[in-house]
Amino acid sequence: MSESIIVPFDFGDYADVLNDSHGPRSNASVFELDPDTLVCEASPPGRAAVATLSALLAAIFFLAVPGNLLVALVIARRRRRHWLTTSDVYLFHLTLADGLMALTVPFWATALTHGWIFGDGPCKALSLIFEANFYTSVLFLACISVDRYLLIVRAGGGDGPQRRRRCSRLACAGVWALGAALALPALFNEAAPADGDSGRATCAESFDVGSARAWRVATRALRHLVGFLLPLAVMLACYGVTVARLLRTRGFHKQRAMRVITAVVAAFLLCWTPYHLVLMADTLMRARLVDFDCAARRSLSAALVLSNGLALLHSGVNPLLYAFVGEKFRRNARALLCRERPPPGSRASRSTSQTSDGQGAVA
Repeated sequence: MSESIIVPFDFGDYADVLNDSHGPRSNASVFELDPDTLVCEASPPGRAAVATLSALLAAIFFLAVPGNLLVALVIARRRRRHWLTTSDVYLFHLTLADGLMALTVPFWATALTHGWIFGDGPCKALSLIFEANFYTSVLFLACISVDRYLLIVRAGGGDGPQRRRRCSRLACAGVWALGAALALPALFNEAAPADGDSGRATCAESFDVGSARAWRVATRALRHLVGFLLPLAVMLACYGVTVARLLRTRGFHKQRAMRVITAVVAAFLLCWTPYHLVLMADTLMRARLVDFDCAARRSLSAALVLSNGLALLHSGVNPLLYAFVGEKFRRNARALLCRERPPPGSRASRSTSQTSDGQGAVA
């Protein structure tokens, strides 16, 4: 079974076929399987579960791909007119990450119903793409929170807009490089042929270097730390100070900005917290740090599948939160779709919008 989000809907068994023993081995390379890891048989999902998950995947795909594409086109159109802000730069890269992640969804949906039919190369490539964009998407959310802190709390000082834009581009390049590096363990994924129990081929982790348990704990700890806890800490710190500053200001912009910040943090927590909690429980169970039985294993497997789907949904929620809630973005989107000229006064109102509600040029 896959243990990470890059293969979100694989209902394989919990059995570890790797020999995790650290004792001496004979020349005959005899593997001693631990019976505790083999007592639970694989239970393929029922038709109702497959139908529900397929509908969820379809909704994610048709929500995330058009939404992120529209946001990217609006920002690109503004780029041609030299109206980009630092918020636009981060949001554009966030839409790229979320869009690329959503484009892999049809492959996982096909694997849900027919097994992995695409071979070993696409298994590694799609897993790498998904994993890299998982990290970059979350890290860009943290970058946006820092940017809005600087725009609202430190609006009166700091560097000029040109230097801030250059710094934002360097930060984006660093995020992409870090995401690619953190995604390298996805190269351990490989296509496994169908077995006699499930009858379906899978695309799943296969740690064949050293201890599978040690690799799993290390990769999951990295995922929890860099992919959730650190970005969440940055978001809470930056948005907390930003809200405190907004409470001391007046005007309708304050209420709008606070509603957006609350929605952003709530959506992040609702979509990602269940996945990380379930994954932590699964890690403890696999490491045998907690007692379990077959029923608990299967329940946790189902919970991991559902929480994966909820986490994927965040890629479609992002454009709604960061762009569509903004009046200025809606005007520019209508202008793009209707091939109209941009609304008058957009350039003049850019700086006011930036400092008042933290939405940047897409507000």
